[in-house]
Amino acid sequence: MLKGANVPVSARGVRVELGWRSGNGAPDVDASALLLVSGKVRSDADFVFYNQPAHASGAVRHEGKSSAEGSDGGSGGLVTDVLAVDLDGVEPEVERIVIAASADGGDFGRVPGLSVRVVDADGGVELARYDSADATVETAFVLGDLYRRDGGWKFRAVGQGYDSGLAGLATDYGISVEEPEAVGPVGESPAAVVAAPAVEAPAAPAPVTAGQPVRLTKVTLTKESPTVSLTKDTGTTGGVMRVNLNWQLRAEKTDDAPARRWGPGRRRAAGAAEAVGGLDLDLCVLYELADGRKGVVQALEGFGALHEPPYIQLDADDRTGARAEGENLTINLDHKDRFRRLLVFVVIYQGASDFAGLHATVTLQPSDGAPIEFSLDECTVPARTCALALITQEDGDLVVRREARFLVNELGISMQQTADEAYGWGLTWTPAVKG
Repeated sequence: MLKGANVPVSARGVRVELGWRSGNGAPDVDASALLLVSGKVRSDADFVFYNQPAHASGAVRHEGKSSAEGSDGGSGGLVTDVLAVDLDGVEPEVERIVIAASADGGDFGRVPGLSVRVVDADGGVELARYDSADATVETAFVLGDLYRRDGGWKFRAVGQGYDSGLAGLATDYGISVEEPEAVGPVGESPAAVVAAPAVEAPAAPAPVTAGQPVRLTKVTLTKESPTVSLTKDTGTTGGVMRVNLNWQLRAEKTDDAPARRWGPGRRRAAGAAEAVGGLDLDLCVLYELADGRKGVVQALEGFGALHEPPYIQLDADDRTGARAEGENLTINLDHKDRFRRLLVFVVIYQGASDFAGLHATVTLQPSDGAPIEFSLDECTVPARTCALALITQEDGDLVVRREARFLVNELGISMQQTADEAYGWGLTWTPAVKG
Protein backbone atom coordinates (compact mmCIF):
# COMPACT_ATOMS: atom_id res chain seq x y z
CA MET A 1 0.00 0.00 0.00
CA LEU A 2 1.01 3.60 -0.58
CA LYS A 3 0.75 6.18 2.17
CA GLY A 4 -2.85 7.41 2.35
CA ALA A 5 -4.32 4.37 0.60
CA ASN A 6 -7.08 2.31 2.23
CA VAL A 7 -8.55 -1.17 1.80
CA PRO A 8 -11.67 -2.85 3.20
CA VAL A 9 -11.20 -5.38 6.01
CA SER A 10 -13.84 -8.09 5.90
CA ALA A 11 -12.40 -10.35 8.61
CA ARG A 12 -14.10 -10.58 12.00
CA GLY A 13 -10.75 -10.42 13.76
CA VAL A 14 -7.21 -9.48 12.70
CA ARG A 15 -3.61 -9.69 13.81
CA VAL A 16 -1.74 -6.44 13.25
CA GLU A 17 1.93 -7.34 12.87
CA LEU A 18 4.55 -4.63 13.24
CA GLY A 19 7.80 -5.91 11.71
CA TRP A 20 11.42 -4.76 11.33
CA ARG A 21 14.96 -6.07 11.02
CA SER A 22 17.19 -6.34 14.07
CA GLY A 23 20.94 -5.82 14.35
CA ASN A 24 23.36 -3.16 13.10
CA GLY A 25 22.51 -0.77 15.94
CA ALA A 26 18.76 -0.79 15.28
CA PRO A 27 16.75 0.30 18.33
CA ASP A 28 14.01 -1.87 19.75
CA VAL A 29 10.49 -1.09 18.51
CA ASP A 30 7.12 -1.44 20.26
CA ALA A 31 3.60 -1.63 18.83
CA SER A 32 0.64 0.09 20.48
CA ALA A 33 -3.00 0.89 19.73
CA LEU A 34 -5.33 3.75 20.71
CA LEU A 35 -9.10 3.38 20.61
CA LEU A 36 -10.65 6.70 19.60
CA VAL A 37 -14.03 8.36 19.86
CA SER A 38 -14.28 11.70 18.01
CA GLY A 39 -10.52 11.69 17.52
CA LYS A 40 -9.54 11.19 21.20
CA VAL A 41 -9.38 8.41 23.77
CA ARG A 42 -12.19 8.31 26.34
CA SER A 43 -9.65 7.63 29.12
CA ASP A 44 -6.14 6.29 29.52
CA ALA A 45 -7.65 2.79 29.49
CA ASP A 46 -8.10 3.17 25.70
CA PHE A 47 -4.32 2.90 25.24
CA VAL A 48 -3.07 -0.66 24.62
CA PHE A 49 0.71 -1.18 24.78
CA TYR A 50 3.42 -3.18 26.55
CA ASN A 51 2.55 -1.83 30.03
CA GLN A 52 -1.22 -2.14 29.52
CA PRO A 53 -1.55 -5.15 27.23
CA ALA A 54 -5.31 -5.68 27.11
CA HIS A 55 -8.25 -3.32 26.65
CA ALA A 56 -11.02 -3.70 29.21
CA SER A 57 -13.42 -4.80 26.44
CA GLY A 58 -11.07 -7.65 25.50
CA ALA A 59 -11.26 -6.56 21.86
CA VAL A 60 -7.68 -5.29 21.55
CA ARG A 61 -4.63 -7.04 23.01
CA HIS A 62 -0.89 -6.54 22.81
CA GLU A 63 0.42 -10.08 22.31
CA GLY A 64 4.15 -9.35 22.40
CA LYS A 65 7.23 -9.96 20.31
CA SER A 66 8.87 -12.81 18.49
CA SER A 67 12.04 -12.98 16.44
CA ALA A 68 13.54 -15.16 13.76
CA GLU A 69 17.16 -15.42 12.67
CA GLY A 70 18.27 -13.99 9.35
CA SER A 71 18.83 -16.35 6.46
CA ASP A 72 22.53 -16.48 7.34
CA GLY A 73 21.77 -17.39 10.97
CA GLY A 74 23.23 -14.12 12.23
CA SER A 75 21.94 -10.65 12.95
CA GLY A 76 19.36 -8.90 10.87
CA GLY A 77 16.55 -11.32 11.63
CA LEU A 78 12.90 -10.35 11.47
CA VAL A 79 11.33 -9.11 14.70
CA THR A 80 7.54 -8.94 14.99
CA ASP A 81 5.38 -7.22 17.61
CA VAL A 82 1.71 -8.19 17.43
CA LEU A 83 -1.63 -6.59 18.28
CA ALA A 84 -4.75 -8.78 18.17
CA VAL A 85 -8.01 -7.00 17.32
CA ASP A 86 -11.43 -8.64 17.57
CA LEU A 87 -13.28 -6.28 15.24
CA ASP A 88 -16.67 -7.78 16.12
CA GLY A 89 -15.94 -7.13 19.79
CA VAL A 90 -14.91 -3.46 19.51
CA GLU A 91 -17.38 -1.27 21.39
CA PRO A 92 -19.85 0.42 19.00
CA GLU A 93 -18.84 3.94 20.04
CA VAL A 94 -15.18 3.35 19.08
CA GLU A 95 -14.76 4.82 15.59
CA ARG A 96 -11.06 4.30 14.95
CA ILE A 97 -8.12 2.25 16.21
CA VAL A 98 -4.75 3.92 15.67
CA ILE A 99 -1.82 1.55 15.09
CA ALA A 100 1.37 3.15 16.38
CA ALA A 101 5.05 2.28 16.76
CA SER A 102 7.71 3.71 19.05
CA ALA A 103 11.50 3.31 18.99
CA ASP A 104 13.37 2.59 22.21
CA GLY A 105 16.97 3.82 22.20
CA GLY A 106 17.15 5.51 18.81
CA ASP A 107 15.13 6.86 15.90
CA PHE A 108 13.31 5.16 13.07
CA GLY A 109 15.96 6.20 10.58
CA ARG A 110 18.02 3.36 12.12
CA VAL A 111 15.23 0.76 11.90
CA PRO A 112 15.46 -1.25 8.66
CA GLY A 113 12.48 -2.94 7.08
CA LEU A 114 9.76 -1.26 9.13
CA SER A 115 6.33 -2.46 8.06
CA VAL A 116 2.82 -3.18 9.30
CA ARG A 117 0.70 -6.12 8.13
CA VAL A 118 -2.99 -6.79 8.77
CA VAL A 119 -3.68 -10.52 8.74
CA ASP A 120 -6.96 -12.41 9.03
CA ALA A 121 -6.87 -13.92 12.54
CA ASP A 122 -8.66 -17.06 11.39
CA GLY A 123 -7.16 -17.92 8.03
CA GLY A 124 -3.81 -16.13 8.24
CA VAL A 125 -4.39 -14.37 4.91
CA GLU A 126 -2.66 -11.00 4.52
CA LEU A 127 -5.30 -8.31 4.06
CA ALA A 128 -3.09 -5.22 3.94
CA ARG A 129 0.57 -4.24 4.17
CA TYR A 130 2.32 -0.89 4.43
CA ASP A 131 6.13 -0.53 4.27
CA SER A 132 7.61 2.63 5.74
CA ALA A 133 10.61 3.76 3.71
CA ASP A 134 11.04 7.47 4.52
CA ALA A 135 11.77 7.54 8.28
CA THR A 136 14.60 9.78 9.55
CA VAL A 137 14.64 11.32 13.05
CA GLU A 138 11.17 10.17 14.15
CA THR A 139 10.93 8.26 17.44
CA ALA A 140 7.24 7.35 17.09
CA PHE A 141 4.96 6.65 14.14
CA VAL A 142 1.30 6.26 13.36
CA LEU A 143 1.69 3.55 10.75
CA GLY A 144 -1.97 3.02 10.03
CA ASP A 145 -5.46 2.86 11.45
CA LEU A 146 -8.52 0.64 11.42
CA TYR A 147 -11.70 2.68 11.06
CA ARG A 148 -15.41 2.15 10.57
CA ARG A 149 -17.00 2.90 7.20
CA ASP A 150 -20.49 1.99 5.91
CA GLY A 151 -21.09 -0.64 8.56
CA GLY A 152 -17.72 -2.32 8.09
CA TRP A 153 -14.03 -1.73 8.73
CA LYS A 154 -11.19 -0.39 6.60
CA PHE A 155 -7.42 -0.12 7.07
CA ARG A 156 -5.57 3.02 6.02
CA ALA A 157 -1.79 3.45 5.64
CA VAL A 158 -0.87 6.66 7.49
CA GLY A 159 2.92 6.97 7.99
CA GLN A 160 2.82 10.05 10.24
CA GLY A 161 6.00 10.51 12.30
CA TYR A 162 6.68 12.15 15.68
CA ASP A 163 10.01 13.29 17.08
CA SER A 164 8.58 13.40 20.62
CA GLY A 165 8.44 9.63 21.14
CA LEU A 166 5.58 7.52 22.39
CA ALA A 167 4.80 10.05 25.11
CA GLY A 168 4.25 12.83 22.58
CA LEU A 169 2.15 10.66 20.30
CA ALA A 170 -0.02 9.37 23.15
CA THR A 171 -0.50 12.86 24.59
CA ASP A 172 -1.77 14.11 21.23
CA TYR A 173 -4.63 11.62 21.47
CA GLY A 174 -5.57 12.55 25.04
CA ILE A 175 -3.46 10.12 27.11
CA SER A 176 -2.02 11.43 30.37
CA VAL A 177 1.56 10.18 30.67
CA GLU A 178 3.42 9.80 33.95
CA GLU A 179 6.59 11.85 34.16
CA PRO A 180 9.59 9.48 34.11
CA GLU A 181 11.68 9.14 37.26
CA ALA A 182 15.44 8.95 37.21
CA VAL A 183 16.63 5.34 37.23
CA GLY A 184 19.98 3.56 37.19
CA PRO A 185 21.45 1.64 34.23
CA VAL A 186 19.92 -0.72 33.03
CA GLY A 187 2.17 -36.51 30.76
CA GLU A 188 4.56 -38.38 32.89
CA SER A 189 6.40 -35.80 34.71
CA PRO A 190 7.90 -36.56 38.11
CA ALA A 191 7.39 -33.73 40.59
CA ALA A 192 7.84 -32.86 44.23
CA VAL A 193 4.82 -33.62 46.38
CA VAL A 194 4.68 -30.71 48.79
CA ALA A 195 0.99 -30.59 49.52
CA ALA A 196 -0.42 -27.08 49.06
CA PRO A 197 -4.14 -26.24 48.96
CA ALA A 198 -5.62 -25.10 45.66
CA VAL A 199 -6.69 -21.49 45.94
CA GLU A 200 -8.45 -19.07 43.69
CA ALA A 201 -6.15 -17.40 41.18
CA PRO A 202 -5.51 -13.68 41.68
CA ALA A 203 -7.60 -11.30 39.64
CA ALA A 204 -5.98 -9.52 36.70
CA PRO A 205 -4.84 -5.96 37.38
CA ALA A 206 -7.64 -3.42 37.06
CA PRO A 207 -7.54 -1.36 33.85
CA VAL A 208 -6.08 2.11 34.06
CA THR A 209 -8.72 4.84 34.39
CA ALA A 210 -8.69 8.58 34.00
CA GLY A 211 -6.60 10.21 36.72
CA GLN A 212 -4.00 7.40 36.70
CA PRO A 213 -1.29 8.43 34.20
CA VAL A 214 0.18 5.59 32.18
CA ARG A 215 3.79 4.56 32.74
CA LEU A 216 5.86 4.23 29.56
CA THR A 217 9.19 3.12 31.04
CA LYS A 218 10.46 -0.46 30.67
CA VAL A 219 13.65 -2.45 31.16
CA THR A 220 15.09 -4.90 28.61
CA LEU A 221 17.58 -7.52 29.77
CA THR A 222 20.24 -8.86 27.40
CA LYS A 223 23.24 -11.19 27.53
CA GLU A 224 25.45 -8.13 27.95
CA SER A 225 23.21 -6.54 30.61
CA PRO A 226 21.36 -9.43 32.28
CA THR A 227 20.37 -8.04 35.70
CA VAL A 228 18.09 -5.36 37.13
CA SER A 229 17.25 -4.20 40.65
CA LEU A 230 13.49 -3.97 41.20
CA THR A 231 13.58 -0.91 43.46
CA LYS A 232 16.61 0.95 42.12
CA ASP A 233 16.07 0.38 38.40
CA THR A 234 12.32 -0.08 37.91
CA GLY A 235 10.87 2.00 40.75
CA THR A 236 9.03 -1.01 42.21
CA THR A 237 8.18 -0.67 45.90
CA GLY A 238 5.58 -3.40 46.48
CA GLY A 239 2.34 -4.80 45.15
CA VAL A 240 2.48 -7.85 42.91
CA MET A 241 4.60 -8.87 39.94
CA ARG A 242 3.08 -11.01 37.19
CA VAL A 243 5.28 -13.24 35.05
CA ASN A 244 4.23 -14.24 31.54
CA LEU A 245 5.82 -16.06 28.62
CA ASN A 246 4.71 -15.38 25.04
CA TRP A 247 6.03 -17.23 22.04
CA GLN A 248 5.70 -17.82 18.34
CA LEU A 249 6.52 -21.18 16.82
CA ARG A 250 8.71 -21.24 13.76
CA ALA A 251 7.56 -23.25 10.76
CA GLU A 252 8.90 -26.77 10.57
CA LYS A 253 12.40 -27.01 9.11
CA THR A 254 12.79 -28.12 5.53
CA ASP A 255 16.60 -28.44 5.35
CA ASP A 256 18.73 -31.32 6.58
CA ALA A 257 18.31 -30.33 10.22
CA PRO A 258 15.87 -32.50 12.16
CA ALA A 259 12.37 -31.08 12.41
CA ARG A 260 10.67 -31.00 15.79
CA ARG A 261 6.91 -30.93 15.65
CA TRP A 262 4.94 -28.36 17.62
CA GLY A 263 1.81 -28.17 15.53
CA PRO A 264 0.78 -24.95 13.75
CA GLY A 265 2.98 -21.87 14.25
CA ARG A 266 0.70 -19.80 16.47
CA ARG A 267 1.45 -17.39 19.30
CA ARG A 268 0.26 -18.50 22.71
CA ALA A 269 0.91 -17.41 26.28
CA ALA A 270 2.70 -19.81 28.61
CA GLY A 271 0.54 -22.77 29.49
CA ALA A 272 -1.86 -22.32 26.59
CA ALA A 273 -1.84 -25.67 24.85
CA GLU A 274 -2.02 -25.94 21.07
CA ALA A 275 -5.42 -27.31 20.18
CA VAL A 276 -3.92 -29.41 17.38
CA GLY A 277 -0.52 -30.35 18.78
CA GLY A 278 -1.63 -30.84 22.41
CA LEU A 279 1.22 -28.62 23.59
CA ASP A 280 1.12 -28.04 27.36
CA LEU A 281 3.77 -25.81 28.92
CA ASP A 282 3.87 -25.25 32.68
CA LEU A 283 5.35 -22.26 34.48
CA CYS A 284 7.01 -23.27 37.75
CA VAL A 285 8.96 -21.60 40.56
CA LEU A 286 11.53 -23.01 42.92
CA TYR A 287 11.55 -20.87 46.07
CA GLU A 288 13.77 -20.47 49.10
CA LEU A 289 12.47 -18.20 51.86
CA ALA A 290 14.52 -16.17 54.31
CA ASP A 291 13.65 -18.61 57.11
CA GLY A 292 15.17 -21.49 55.14
CA ARG A 293 11.98 -23.11 53.86
CA LYS A 294 12.23 -24.43 50.29
CA GLY A 295 9.71 -25.78 47.82
CA VAL A 296 8.20 -25.56 44.36
CA VAL A 297 5.05 -23.89 43.02
CA GLN A 298 3.57 -25.66 40.00
CA ALA A 299 0.29 -26.85 38.54
CA LEU A 300 0.91 -30.39 39.77
CA GLU A 301 0.45 -29.48 43.41
CA GLY A 302 -2.00 -26.74 44.22
CA PHE A 303 -0.86 -23.49 42.56
CA GLY A 304 0.71 -21.92 45.71
CA ALA A 305 -0.63 -19.04 47.79
CA LEU A 306 -0.32 -15.28 47.36
CA HIS A 307 -1.01 -13.95 50.90
CA GLU A 308 0.76 -16.63 52.91
CA PRO A 309 3.98 -18.57 52.35
CA PRO A 310 5.32 -18.97 49.75
CA TYR A 311 3.64 -15.68 48.56
CA ILE A 312 3.65 -17.01 44.98
CA GLN A 313 0.63 -18.17 42.99
CA LEU A 314 -0.15 -19.65 39.60
CA ASP A 315 -3.37 -19.15 37.68
CA ALA A 316 -5.49 -22.22 37.06
CA ASP A 317 -3.73 -24.63 34.72
CA ASP A 318 -4.66 -23.98 31.08
CA ARG A 319 -4.56 -27.35 29.32
CA THR A 320 -6.88 -26.52 26.42
CA GLY A 321 -5.66 -23.18 25.05
CA ALA A 322 -9.14 -21.72 25.58
CA ARG A 323 -7.94 -18.86 27.80
CA ALA A 324 -6.38 -16.18 25.58
CA GLU A 325 -4.10 -14.98 28.37
CA GLY A 326 -2.73 -18.46 29.07
CA GLU A 327 -1.14 -18.97 32.49
CA ASN A 328 0.36 -16.25 34.64
CA LEU A 329 2.54 -16.47 37.70
CA THR A 330 2.11 -13.83 40.43
CA ILE A 331 4.66 -12.91 43.11
CA ASN A 332 3.61 -10.84 46.15
CA LEU A 333 6.27 -8.13 46.47
CA ASP A 334 4.73 -6.80 49.68
CA HIS A 335 6.60 -9.74 51.23
CA LYS A 336 9.80 -9.36 49.23
CA ASP A 337 11.93 -9.39 52.40
CA ARG A 338 10.81 -13.00 52.97
CA PHE A 339 12.36 -14.23 49.73
CA ARG A 340 15.95 -15.46 49.62
CA ARG A 341 15.86 -16.65 46.02
CA LEU A 342 13.35 -17.69 43.36
CA LEU A 343 13.94 -19.56 40.11
CA VAL A 344 11.22 -19.11 37.48
CA PHE A 345 11.32 -21.88 34.89
CA VAL A 346 9.10 -23.55 32.30
CA VAL A 347 8.74 -27.21 31.40
CA ILE A 348 7.14 -29.06 28.51
CA TYR A 349 4.55 -31.25 30.20
CA GLN A 350 3.42 -32.79 26.92
CA GLY A 351 3.11 -32.12 23.19
CA ALA A 352 6.75 -31.56 22.16
CA SER A 353 10.13 -33.24 22.57
CA ASP A 354 12.05 -30.02 23.22
CA PHE A 355 11.95 -26.22 22.82
CA ALA A 356 13.39 -26.06 19.29
CA GLY A 357 11.59 -23.53 17.09
CA LEU A 358 10.48 -21.40 20.05
CA HIS A 359 10.85 -17.62 19.68
CA ALA A 360 9.82 -16.37 23.10
CA THR A 361 9.64 -13.21 25.19
CA VAL A 362 9.48 -13.23 28.99
CA THR A 363 7.79 -10.29 30.73
CA LEU A 364 7.83 -9.53 34.45
CA GLN A 365 5.23 -6.84 35.14
CA PRO A 366 5.32 -5.18 38.59
CA SER A 367 2.05 -3.46 39.52
CA ASP A 368 3.83 -0.22 40.45
CA GLY A 369 7.05 -0.30 38.44
CA ALA A 370 8.48 -0.56 34.96
CA PRO A 371 8.10 -3.93 33.21
CA ILE A 372 11.13 -6.14 32.66
CA GLU A 373 11.37 -8.11 29.44
CA PHE A 374 13.85 -10.33 27.64
CA SER A 375 13.91 -12.85 24.83
CA LEU A 376 14.99 -16.47 24.80
CA ASP A 377 17.71 -17.60 22.45
CA GLU A 378 17.19 -20.38 19.94
CA CYS A 379 17.15 -23.81 21.61
CA THR A 380 19.90 -25.98 20.08
CA VAL A 381 19.85 -28.87 22.59
CA PRO A 382 17.17 -31.51 23.37
CA ALA A 383 15.85 -29.63 26.41
CA ARG A 384 12.40 -29.90 28.00
CA THR A 385 13.28 -27.51 30.84
CA CYS A 386 14.19 -23.83 30.50
CA ALA A 387 15.33 -21.63 33.38
CA LEU A 388 13.86 -18.19 32.69
CA ALA A 389 14.82 -15.85 35.54
CA LEU A 390 16.65 -16.06 38.87
CA ILE A 391 15.43 -13.56 41.49
CA THR A 392 17.67 -13.08 44.53
CA GLN A 393 17.68 -10.97 47.70
CA GLU A 394 20.60 -8.54 47.65
CA ASP A 395 21.08 -5.69 50.14
CA GLY A 396 17.37 -5.43 50.93
CA ASP A 397 16.24 -5.46 47.30
CA LEU A 398 15.28 -8.16 44.80
CA VAL A 399 17.53 -8.48 41.76
CA VAL A 400 16.19 -10.13 38.60
CA ARG A 401 18.70 -11.98 36.44
CA ARG A 402 17.97 -13.17 32.91
CA GLU A 403 18.85 -16.87 32.72
CA ALA A 404 17.33 -18.00 29.37
CA ARG A 405 19.07 -21.33 29.97
CA PHE A 406 17.90 -24.55 28.32
CA LEU A 407 18.50 -27.62 30.51
CA VAL A 408 18.79 -31.18 29.20
CA ASN A 409 17.16 -33.88 31.30
CA GLU A 410 19.17 -36.97 32.19
CA LEU A 411 17.48 -40.34 31.89
CA GLY A 412 15.10 -40.90 34.81
CA ILE A 413 15.31 -37.30 36.03
CA SER A 414 12.20 -35.14 35.78
CA MET A 415 12.15 -31.70 34.19
CA GLN A 416 11.53 -30.08 37.59
CA GLN A 417 14.35 -32.00 39.27
CA THR A 418 16.62 -30.99 36.40
CA ALA A 419 16.06 -27.31 37.32
CA ASP A 420 16.61 -28.14 41.00
CA GLU A 421 19.94 -29.86 40.38
CA ALA A 422 21.18 -27.15 38.02
CA TYR A 423 20.66 -24.50 40.72
CA GLY A 424 21.35 -26.54 43.85
CA TRP A 425 17.93 -26.41 45.56
CA GLY A 426 18.21 -29.86 47.15
CA LEU A 427 14.54 -30.90 47.24
CA THR A 428 13.31 -34.49 47.41
CA TRP A 429 11.27 -35.42 44.33
CA THR A 430 8.60 -38.09 43.91
CA PRO A 431 6.44 -38.93 40.89
CA ALA A 432 3.16 -37.10 40.27
CA VAL A 433 0.85 -36.49 37.32
CA LYS A 434 -1.97 -34.07 36.60
CA GLY A 435 -5.40 -35.18 37.70
